[in-house]
Amino acid sequence: MSDSDIPRLETPGDISPKSCRSDLIPIALISALSLVLHLMAVRGFGFFRDELYYIACSDHLAWGFVDQPPLSILVLKMMKFLFGNSLLAVRALPAVGGAVFVFLTGLMARELGGKRFALLLASAAGFAPVGNLFQFHVYSMNFIDLLFWQAAILILIRLVKTENPKLWMPFGVVAGLGLQNKVSLLLLVFGLGVGVLLTKRRSDLKNRHFWLGVGLAILIFLPYLIWNFTHGWPTLEWMHNAETQKNIKDTPLAFVIGQLLYNNPLSTLLWLPGLLYFFFHKEGKKFRLFGWVCLSLFLLFMALGGKNYYLAGVYPVLFAGGAVFFESAFRPKTGRVLSAALAVSLIISTLLLSPLTLPILSVKKTVAYVEGSGLNRSQERNEIGVLPQHFADMFGWEEFTATIAGIYKTLTPEEQAGCLIYVRNYGEAAAVDFYGPKYGLPKAACAHNSYWYWGPPQWDGGVAIIMGDSRDPQASSADLSTYFETVELAGTTRCEFCMPYENNRAIFLCRRARFSIQEIWPDEKEFI
Repeated sequence: MSDSDIPRLETPGDISPKSCRSDLIPIALISALSLVLHLMAVRGFGFFRDELYYIACSDHLAWGFVDQPPLSILVLKMMKFLFGNSLLAVRALPAVGGAVFVFLTGLMARELGGKRFALLLASAAGFAPVGNLFQFHVYSMNFIDLLFWQAAILILIRLVKTENPKLWMPFGVVAGLGLQNKVSLLLLVFGLGVGVLLTKRRSDLKNRHFWLGVGLAILIFLPYLIWNFTHGWPTLEWMHNAETQKNIKDTPLAFVIGQLLYNNPLSTLLWLPGLLYFFFHKEGKKFRLFGWVCLSLFLLFMALGGKNYYLAGVYPVLFAGGAVFFESAFRPKTGRVLSAALAVSLIISTLLLSPLTLPILSVKKTVAYVEGSGLNRSQERNEIGVLPQHFADMFGWEEFTATIAGIYKTLTPEEQAGCLIYVRNYGEAAAVDFYGPKYGLPKAACAHNSYWYWGPPQWDGGVAIIMGDSRDPQASSADLSTYFETVELAGTTRCEFCMPYENNRAIFLCRRARFSIQEIWPDEKEFI
C-alpha cells in the first residue's frame, strides 16, 4: 500500500490552531469533571459481581469466552500486570473512559461544523446520561464498547464530510476490534447498512475501499468466530438462554420511557433536535446517514423490547447534531446564552441524579435516595431488594467467602487437601477465587458460563462444600442426598444489601460422593 492510500484525518482548514485549542477548553473541563466524579466513587461499595468474574477470566486467557469476546479481558490482564487488582486499579480505566466519552462527544459537534458553544453543549450532553455513569464506574466490556461506537462514528462523520472512501479501512479496523470486545457492535453495522442503502452512500458499495474495510473487520473478528465454532457456538446458546429465561422485555412505551430516564430527561432537548437535524436541516442533510442509523436502531429495539442501555452508543452523535442545530437556530448572542444555560442545567441535573447510578452516598442514604426516586426495578427475572441490582451486586462477596472459609476450617488437614468448593454462579465462584487466598481456600468449581470450561476439577469424591441450588434448605438437602452419602447443613449466607437470591442461602458439607464429577460435568453446564 502506498502512502497515498493511507487516509489522513486533517484538522479543518478554516480553524486556526489557536482557535482549536480554545474551543477544546470547555469540553476538556467537563471531561475533567467526569473523571473527578468517577474517581470520587471508585471505592464505593466494593467490587461488582461482573468485575470479579472479569478478573477470574483474566486468569484464563483465551480467544473467547461464553459471554464475551476476549479483548476486554486481555486489557484487564494488562492493567492487573501493571497496577494490580485493587478497586482503584481495576476502575481507573473506566473512569478515564468516561472522560474520553465526554471529550469525543464534543469533538463530534466540531466535526459536524459546530462552534465553541455547540462543543460545550454536546460535551455537557455527553456527561448527562445517568445510566452511562454506571457503565464508566465498573470494569466491563460495556464501557469499552461505548468508546468503540464513538470512534467508529467519528470516522464515519469524517468520511461523509471529506468524501474520502479510504476511511472505510480504518472504520473496518475499529469495527473489527470493537467486535472483539462486544458483539453488540453488529447493531451499529446493522444501522449503518440501513443508512447506506437509504442514502447516496449506496455508491460506496461499488468502491473497493468499502469492501477492504469489510474484509479487515471480518479478519480481526475471525478468531472469536473460530473459537465459537470449535466450542459448539456457546455464545449463541448463552444469548438464547438469557433472552428466553433471564431478561425482561420492555413494552414499547416502557422502552421509550427508559431512554428518557437513562439519558437524563433534559438531554431530550438535544437528541431529539439532533435527529431532526440529520433529516431536515440544510447543513445536516449531508449527514443523513446518521439519522437513519439512529432511527432504525431505535425502532428495532422498541419493537424487540431491548434493555435501556442498548442504544447508548448512538446518542453522542445525536447530542452533537442537536448542539449544532441549537447553536444555529438562534442569533449568536441568544444562542450562546441558551447553550450555556442548557449545558449548566445538564451538568447540575446529572450531578443531582448521579446517586442513582454511582455509589457516592452512604449505603443508607443511597437506599433512601433510590426509594424516593421510585426507579428501583429489575431488567432481569430476579427479585430485587432495597437496592437496585447494579448496587446490590457490590455487596456480600467477601462475607460469602468468609462463610465458606469458616466451614472449610472445621475440616481436618487431610480433608482440606481434597475438599471441593462448588457454587452456583460465576459471581460466587469469582468471589471465592478473589478473596479465597486471604482465607486459605482452594479455587472454586462452578458450571456457570465460562467457569464450566475451566472444569471439571480434580476431586476424589471425599468431601465437598456446596452451595444449595435453591433458597429452600430442605429441597437443596434432599437434592444433594441423591449424590452424597451424608449431607450436613453447615452454614447460611448473610448479607443485608445484596441481591435477595444471594441472602439466606444454605451451604452444605457433603461427604462420600456417589458419582464421578467427570461423569456429571457435561450435565451441569449452565450458560445464561
